[in-house]
Amino acid sequence: MQGGWIVTKNILIVEDDIHIGNALEETLTGEGYGVLRAYSGTEAVLVLAGTSPDLVLLDLMLPGLNGQEVLSRIRELRGAREIPIIVMSARADVDSKVELLLGGAVDYVTKPFQMKELLARISVHLRTFHVERDAERLRFGSLEICTDTRRATAGGADLKLTRTEYAILKLLVENSSRVLTKSVLLDSISQDTPDCSESSLKMHVSNLRRKLKETGCREYIEAVWGIGFQIKDGQNQ
Repeated sequence: MQGGWIVTKNILIVEDDIHIGNALEETLTGEGYGVLRAYSGTEAVLVLAGTSPDLVLLDLMLPGLNGQEVLSRIRELRGAREIPIIVMSARADVDSKVELLLGGAVDYVTKPFQMKELLARISVHLRTFHVERDAERLRFGSLEICTDTRRATAGGADLKLTRTEYAILKLLVENSSRVLTKSVLLDSISQDTPDCSESSLKMHVSNLRRKLKETGCREYIEAVWGIGFQIKDGQNQ
């Protein structure tokens, strides 16, 4: 993968009808989305326990757990605002729509629907939702930093970072297009990590490099001789 921010959005399709699911997958991949599939409510919960799609298309009439039960489980797993969910159903009565929207869905489309309309709804909800979400999540290559939980991962593997290492990595990712001098690094992280000094900075960066390497991620922090440090994008081994 080349340097830059990851822009592909992943959508989970929860639909037991093979033909509808295939049509959705073909349309979404053609629009540049990544697609995950689940064919039952139970399978959807298992998928969501291990992955974090950017949006869910959820059918109501499912084998195993039904769509309403899946919606409730998603809220338990991820929180009411963690993943936007668009319900797809042949049920068109207002009471059903209201109940599902109040239950955590962001939208409701009635089957049969036009793909063009569904794509527009997906685009709107992703744009609205990620204005808020992206402010809390930084991505560079296979690195991801969730700033509200202070969790960092590389290639999906958790990075066990000290407070100082986390502050350094976050700052480098936020400024991935330029070299940061040692003085800028120290000034910027001093509020969060007052224990970091110019003499200890090299040690903290060295430890951070080692932890990145241990995940199998080839992205690394480059020392620019006589100036400072820059994060460089590579590829997973």
